[in-house]
Amino acid sequence: MSWNELVEHLKEIEILDGVGATLGWDEQTYMPKKAAGLRGAQMALLSRLAHERRTDARIGRWLEGLDTNDPVQRACARNLGRVYRREQRVPASLVDKLARARSDGFHAWIEAKGASGWQRFLPALRTLRDLTLERARAIDPHRHPYEVLLEEYDPGTTVESLRAMFARLRDGLVPLIEAIATRPQLPSIEDTVPLEAQWRLSTAVASSLGFDFDGGRLDRSEHPFSTGQGEGDVRITAHLSERDLLGGLGGTIHETGHALYEQGLPFDLAGTTVKEAASYGLHESQSRFWENYVGRSRPFAIFLARTAQEVLGAGAPAAMRDADAIFRAQNRVERSLIRTQADEVTYNLHVIVRFEIELALFEDRLALEDVPEAWNEKYQRYLGITPPDTARGALQDVHWSGGAFGYFPSYTLGNLYAASLGKTMEAQIPSLWSDAEKGDFSRPLAWLRERVHRTGHLHETPEIVKNAVGERDHVEDLLGYLWQRVGTLYGVTR
Repeated sequence: MSWNELVEHLKEIEILDGVGATLGWDEQTYMPKKAAGLRGAQMALLSRLAHERRTDARIGRWLEGLDTNDPVQRACARNLGRVYRREQRVPASLVDKLARARSDGFHAWIEAKGASGWQRFLPALRTLRDLTLERARAIDPHRHPYEVLLEEYDPGTTVESLRAMFARLRDGLVPLIEAIATRPQLPSIEDTVPLEAQWRLSTAVASSLGFDFDGGRLDRSEHPFSTGQGEGDVRITAHLSERDLLGGLGGTIHETGHALYEQGLPFDLAGTTVKEAASYGLHESQSRFWENYVGRSRPFAIFLARTAQEVLGAGAPAAMRDADAIFRAQNRVERSLIRTQADEVTYNLHVIVRFEIELALFEDRLALEDVPEAWNEKYQRYLGITPPDTARGALQDVHWSGGAFGYFPSYTLGNLYAASLGKTMEAQIPSLWSDAEKGDFSRPLAWLRERVHRTGHLHETPEIVKNAVGERDHVEDLLGYLWQRVGTLYGVTR
């Protein structure tokens, strides 16, 4: 049957992608510096082999023969059809060039960030932007190129819908940020904690949340990330700092949320496209739910204070044994420079900066040479601060070094979905917060497994979210919960 042939063909692609993910993980964790050239060639070959399979002429015939009355085959026709059409229009030579450019870009970014030198990254970034634009035009020359890129991460999202969403969210956040600025600042926790002790704590917390270490790893990298190689192999990394225990731990919880989604996907549907996550925005909702909705709550602070005392022992700072101190520090609002370390209230402003710059680059309204200046201007205008160097400015994120233009909006979509998931869970799981105090997170994980993870990509993200939470206003859910939790801590009301 053509269906069985298609499934086996797609399984081969999944295996190739898994090998590529393993090599990518190794490149950012343990690979020797001198192996960069070899790794670029390896990644280019894998990308070419996967591209050849994705553009195989037989796929078109297999797609025509699918039974759209069968829900799995219907989903495959939608998911694969979209990818096939996109891949088929991209020349193999361009795929090869992009793969090499991404490998070169990562190493150029590492060097440039270390020296805080935009000019060192500029040639690699120019190549990546130009090749990405060429790819977008090859896929669909009649659409906005940035919208073509968005489709790769969050199908159905448009440039105009993002503009409208960001405007409404921004207009709702500004009054909260301004009100908080008039109030005394909440204390932070800045005690020095040895990195090895922090690794033990990160491991303990990830395990408590449900991460299966028999099917995954936690390692170190310059930029935290998670990657799913396939069934039984989901890896996360963290970047910790001796003076920022909560920031590093928050990153670990964030990546654990991604990994829990990967570990819960329907692996029995491998080779059907349904085994995959539905979108980057939905993926981000899983990390944001655990990092923010749960991880910044007072019940979680109670759990964390107890766990820190158990894991760190006498080395636990006094503040880390005090749940109230943790809760206040976790919800401290401060206009900061680094997106990954930003508090929950200001975070989306960081995303807006990146979205606006990317959009300007792909609309030829901004020159690559002028990105640091535009970046600094927006940070001053939106957050009231200016980066002192490009390492803490336009070079801080890894995304552009891999050509991942159009990715950043997924973070805000994830925040919006997570707020609605959390609000719905509170209504449906009466013991949600009492369980969290005890360190029992099995009920919310089971809830997500049933309604999000095991669904895979059987439906598109908007339908998955609607099935899980019903008709909800995601922007209002996010604003409402931030005003309630953070506003209350600072003594301000909406």
